[in-house]
Amino acid sequence: MAEAQASYPSLKGRGVVVTGGASGIGRAVVEGFVEQGALVAVLDTDAESGKALEECHSDAIRFIPTDVSDTEKLGTAIDEAAKSFGRLDVLVANAANDSRHTVEELTPELWDQVMAVNLKHQFFAAKAALPHLEKNGGSVICMGSISWLNNTTGMPAYTVAKAGIHGLVRTLAVLWGKKKIRVNAVLPGWTMTERQQTLWVDAEAEQLMDEAQALPGRVMPHDIANAVLFLSSDEAAMITKQAIVVDAGWI
Repeated sequence: MAEAQASYPSLKGRGVVVTGGASGIGRAVVEGFVEQGALVAVLDTDAESGKALEECHSDAIRFIPTDVSDTEKLGTAIDEAAKSFGRLDVLVANAANDSRHTVEELTPELWDQVMAVNLKHQFFAAKAALPHLEKNGGSVICMGSISWLNNTTGMPAYTVAKAGIHGLVRTLAVLWGKKKIRVNAVLPGWTMTERQQTLWVDAEAEQLMDEAQALPGRVMPHDIANAVLFLSSDEAAMITKQAIVVDAGWI
């Protein structure tokens, strides 16, 4: 990560899985864990970016090509990562697809596709990680969104999926708390990833952010990664069932 960050000695040597970790927020999260001395498995369909990331940090990163909507392969990839590292301490369920769509465009097939990536994978990734996490305790972090809280209407199935993450987090936090597994959500605001800047950030969007955010500037991928690192560390040992918003005060 380009920005200075806190040091979390408890993350050194820990095994981490990040879904959708080859680019955007996920990549910033992966790089943040690497700087903390963690071992990270990147699960993504973007082979070019994933392999390039692995080559840059061959001692700390393992890229496992994975379509997170394929539940069986997702579970196999998580087991493979845990076996490779000899442990699994942190799962960051980050993979998502926020492609814009209208109510009129939504078919049952498209609805299922959106749910598969943005909500279903988070549950089944956590389920697959459970046998590994319960050995030593650990942290599950589900990547949410402020989109369902700030009246976003341009991607209704996506906002429904992201709202559902809160029910998932609160339920798993209670179910797994006695196993010393913490479950939290991180809700990014409009984050300036390459994808966002290429596809959707224009002059109108810039004006909207200026008006909606309490803080000036822009939310960057490393801002989200910093929250994830904290929640993964022992410094957050008594934090669970929470949703941490990182949006410059939009909500």
